[in-house]
Amino acid sequence: MLAQRNAMLVAVGSVAARLLAIRLLKLAGMTAAALAVTSCMPMTAPLAGADPADPGAKVASTNYRSTIAPYTGLRPTTPAPWRARNDRVAPAPKPGQ
Repeated sequence: MLAQRNAMLVAVGSVAARLLAIRLLKLAGMTAAALAVTSCMPMTAPLAGADPADPGAKVASTNYRSTIAPYTGLRPTTPAPWRARNDRVAPAPKPGQ
């Protein structure tokens, strides 16, 4: 009984191996055919605009914008007295203190 089971496994395995080999050969054949067909096709025209390697091609002009153009220095010329500034923003004292 064990010998019969092993014989069945060997038979099924060999069939599966043959089917796999046939599938791989078909895939290799389709790949080779696709490569042959695409290598015979003519080159297409560029999709957009002029050739980038052409030195005479028209290009858009570039503009320079400084990244720090709106900057203005805000350094104080003379420091204000700190006690007067502090008293202006301090909370009002509570009555009775």
